[in-house]
Parts: sequence; structure tokens; C-alpha cells
Amino acid sequence: MVFRRLLRKRWVLGVVFGLSLIYFLTSTLKQEERTIRDRTLLEARDSDHPIQWKVKFILGNSSRQISQCRNSIQGKSLLTDELGYVCERKDLLVNGCCNVNAPSSSQYVCKSCLANGCCSIYEFCVSCCLQPDKQPLLERFLNRAAEGFQNLFTAVEDHFELCLAKCRTSSLSVQHENTYRNPQAKYCYGESPPELLPI
Repeated sequence: MVFRRLLRKRWVLGVVFGLSLIYFLTSTLKQEERTIRDRTLLEARDSDHPIQWKVKFILGNSSRQISQCRNSIQGKSLLTDELGYVCERKDLLVNGCCNVNAPSSSQYVCKSCLANGCCSIYEFCVSCCLQPDKQPLLERFLNRAAEGFQNLFTAVEDHFELCLAKCRTSSLSVQHENTYRNPQAKYCYGESPPELLPI
């Protein structure tokens, strides 16, 4: 009963409204600060900063010791490491690299990829994209990247990250936003989108 009377008083409603307004304004300002900080980080990155291209070397003859490898992580049964090796998940070493001596491991695998650079298996797309001879193709892509993709691809630090990002399905792989242009080859590192298959 006392609580109802208190809520009917104008000054109580004014205090509740004032506190709500303060909360709203501080939340909005914090969100704006985060947006400005994120935008500043993207702009602060040097747009002429060259991408780190993978140098081709033979693992057994290299003086470079690989202590850790990044890999594509997401594959249910296959993975690709940053050296371009594709292996079964069971053949992944504790350092994240594929075991190069395992029968399932192969480097620069393009067996599910078409001539236009579109592949049916994500891990094969990344591995094929990592081939050193694909560098000119990827450089052309980076130079022509649309403004909309600029933020995504300026965050890419090296050849491996570029191939991971490029091989993910994109709007170029779909038509009408709900069907793949080519369901058998939807992961692309090439310049052109997958060919449109008739329905």
C-alpha cells in the first residue's frame, strides 16, 4: 500500500526517469567510444603495410625450426596447417602442425579445386591457396579489394590468414542470398566467383 502511494508521487517518477536517462546516455557514449576505438585501430594500420608472404622451404632441409603452427582448426576430419599441409585430425601434432610423415599428409593439395580457384573442401582450398605461385593472384585481389572488404583484409597479417579468410564462403559464392552458385565448389581463393550452375 505504501509502495503504491510512493510510486504515484511525481518526484519519485522523476527520479526513476532521470536515472533511466542517465543509464541510457552512459551506455550510448560507451558504445560510441568502442566504435571510435575500433575504427581508429583499423585506420591506424598502415594501408601500404605489405603482407607477409610465406617463403617456400623444404621442412627437412630448412634451418628454420617450427615450434608452433597455426591451423584451420574447424575441420571435422581434415585440417590445414600454415605450411600448406593437409592432414587428418588424428595426424595433427601437439604443436599444431600436420605430421609430414603421416600417410594422410600432403602439401599444397588442390585435388577438389577447379581451374577458377573454387574448391569443394575448405581445407584443400586453404592448402592450394598457400602455394607460393598463387601470390601474384592474391596480390591482385588485395589491390582490387572493394572498400567493403578493406576492413576485413587489412586485418590479415600474412599469407596463411589471407587464405583462411579468402576461402571462407562469401557473398560471391551465393545467389539470391540463400543458395550456392555451385554447391560442389563453394570455397574460393580465385579472382572470379564460382560458375552459376543451372537449377
